[in-house]
Amino acid sequence: MDERELMPIGAFAELAGLTASALRFYDDAGVLVPERVDPLTGYRFYHRSQLALATHLRLLREIRMPLRTIGRLFADSTAEAARLIDEQAAAAAAEAAGIQRAAATLKASLGQASRTTLCALPGPVFAAAVDQVLATTIDDPAYPVLAGVRLEARHDAVSLTATDRFRLTTRTLVPGGPSTASWAGTLAGDDLRAAASRLRRSPTVTLEAGERTLSLRTSDHAAADCRLLTGEFPDHRLMVAAMPPVTHRVTAETRQIRAALAQAPERIGLRLVDGTPSLLLPGAVLPLDATATGPDLTVWFELTTLYPAVSCALGADLMLDLRGADQPTTIRSADDGDLTTVVMPCRPSPT
Repeated sequence: MDERELMPIGAFAELAGLTASALRFYDDAGVLVPERVDPLTGYRFYHRSQLALATHLRLLREIRMPLRTIGRLFADSTAEAARLIDEQAAAAAAEAAGIQRAAATLKASLGQASRTTLCALPGPVFAAAVDQVLATTIDDPAYPVLAGVRLEARHDAVSLTATDRFRLTTRTLVPGGPSTASWAGTLAGDDLRAAASRLRRSPTVTLEAGERTLSLRTSDHAAADCRLLTGEFPDHRLMVAAMPPVTHRVTAETRQIRAALAQAPERIGLRLVDGTPSLLLPGAVLPLDATATGPDLTVWFELTTLYPAVSCALGADLMLDLRGADQPTTIRSADDGDLTTVVMPCRPSPT
């Protein structure tokens, strides 16, 4: 060992970007042990070759990697170490995002003494509706409002709507009693997603509208505040009204279509011949136990577009309103309210 490459703890700490007290802590923890300790004075000396390890240690602590994991990471293979770093980075990012959401919600709730109670809904039903529409949101920096869910409360119903410009989903719920006021706002999807687990464990959820948030108050009187997004939500009613008229209608069992999609590849076709519908899979044609109206037609869908609409469907039956091979298809289902999703078809699957 070249004694000239040894340096005292203060000099080493400065080069490594750490404090001397941190180095003592890491020595005691066994993750960065000095090259030599003077037996008389107890002074620690580090070798220049340890700088790389010290730098890695500093960066790992910056992403809040636990010491017990750091010890494993230094001993593991490169692939395993990379996996541990990815896991910790994801956890740190999720924690930071949670802090940002909490801070934004706190700021939005400042000075909101006045609130309007809209209605009460069954907690599990409302949480399921949130899950169903959130599948249609999208994180688009150019259109941040598309990460939100439009909630509209009317006298006899509450509707939740989301769109990613390729799909449009609307879930309508029937409140336990009439809504006391008409109200509309776009809720931050992240806030709804964070609140969903709490909502599904509450028998009822009361909706209370403020100036900048919508509070979801559970049966234990706790409230989850969802921020209101300020961007203009797309006029979904205008989008629906502008669609061509329905030319074909298929009514089928939800269970049968779900089972087919579970084994489908990237695309799946819906074929109508002589009023008989079937699904087109690679090398197979699956007849549907369904009814259909309209002339012969074949429509293709991306699995990633069609599956979420079918998997979230309500009740035992699905109704598909078709408008042509290149026009939007409306998928409807109903059970204690209704769920409507508009999906775009794709080009035919290559043969």
